[in-house]
Amino acid sequence: MRRAGLAPARPARFRRMEQPTPDLASIDRRLEQHLDASIAELSRLVAQPSVAAQGVGMEPCAALVSGMLRARGFAVETLPAGGPPVIVAERAGRSDKTLLIYNHYDVQPPEPLELWTSPPFEPTLRDGRLYGRGVSDDKGHITSRLLAIDALLAESAELPCRVKFVIEGEEEVGSVHLPEFVRRNRERLAAHACLWEFGSIDHRGVPMQYAGLRGICYVELSVETASIDVHSGLGGSIFPAAAWRLTWALGTLKSRDERIRIPGHYDSVRPPTARDRELMSALPEVAGEYRRRYGVKEFLRGLEGGLELRIAEVFEPTCTICGLTAGYQGKGSKTVLPARASAKVDFRLVPDQTPDQVLRGLRAHLDAEGFADVQVTFLGGGPAGRTDPDHPFVRLVAETAEPVYGVPMQVVPMVGGSGPNHAFIHELGVPVATAGLGYPDTRAHAPDENVSLELYLKHARHVVRMMHAFARA
Repeated sequence: MRRAGLAPARPARFRRMEQPTPDLASIDRRLEQHLDASIAELSRLVAQPSVAAQGVGMEPCAALVSGMLRARGFAVETLPAGGPPVIVAERAGRSDKTLLIYNHYDVQPPEPLELWTSPPFEPTLRDGRLYGRGVSDDKGHITSRLLAIDALLAESAELPCRVKFVIEGEEEVGSVHLPEFVRRNRERLAAHACLWEFGSIDHRGVPMQYAGLRGICYVELSVETASIDVHSGLGGSIFPAAAWRLTWALGTLKSRDERIRIPGHYDSVRPPTARDRELMSALPEVAGEYRRRYGVKEFLRGLEGGLELRIAEVFEPTCTICGLTAGYQGKGSKTVLPARASAKVDFRLVPDQTPDQVLRGLRAHLDAEGFADVQVTFLGGGPAGRTDPDHPFVRLVAETAEPVYGVPMQVVPMVGGSGPNHAFIHELGVPVATAGLGYPDTRAHAPDENVSLELYLKHARHVVRMMHAFARA
């Protein structure tokens, strides 16, 4: 029976072939023997900047990734998508059962540069970790999976199943064009299941399986009150101030009790199910870990920890001011009345909210509050996407992790972050499962982003076992 709001699994239609028993010990030895070469390949990829937000290095990085896939015998297409190209690659296996692997080659901006111990695009090994922008999110996931494919091909010259890659260049700016690309290329991307771009262990060392991602609506709010900046002594008491206009407008979005004030914002929110609460209650306490790691002294609305904190973390909508810009912010003083002010704001969405609903509500709210002059620019987003946490593919990925990590993979029904999984689940009809090499101190999106070589190798070992089990399922 289909669970409410969750996409059904794609019907299994594939050619079954006898699968030889893999010599996993031999494959593991090969993975270890070729780890240094794989890290060198990752280092070359990280050294190629590919910052989607700044339009830096996108075409060269796409060409580099395409070449890496061709070197493994994949048929590769580099396709236009309205932004940076999307790479689609395919290689047949012993079974026509098809695993789709989604990754992205774009990375976050590296700023602030002064907070990096070593330059962000000069990958550096220190104490068993490789440091560099994009080394974990998401280039390390690409090359670790290629390391697994190399070992599989060396063992039997054939993959256990058909493998397709779709690797985009806009994930870090909201995958603006990917949903439409997926819709246009349903047949090209057809598969029976999808391995997502990320995964991690938690603070206990337990691998986590995230069966869903929140959606996001990312906007820029801006206002202009004059054609040029003005001396504050001249205009401070008689000209409207862009920075004040913007901060007043922002102040209307949330009340002091953290409730988002946009009318109707919560109308379509679907609360967590009894099964969701059951899975969330099985997770460890995180309050102490968050206080230690992030230096927070308290949580919103007086939450102390426990199940309700974990539920709030992923099943509640958010409105976050990600950045504010107005006037002079350099060293010393400059007495100026800024003509323009802007803010970057993200709304994290839960089932069944959509970016269109948020945009309409936000515009209507600002107008009703007297801020028709505040412009709203949509920068990207998409709805939340969920796979049934009890889906057989989710269970398969979880079960094949245990021999590698020594403990069972723990299934989490939703994670607080976002990505374009909704298009894969609802356009392609595939279940989406996560697995990867992240860990609590990987520092993705922050200075000193890094990957642990131990976890990099473990992810490759997991992928090997996952593919063999998937081909047999």
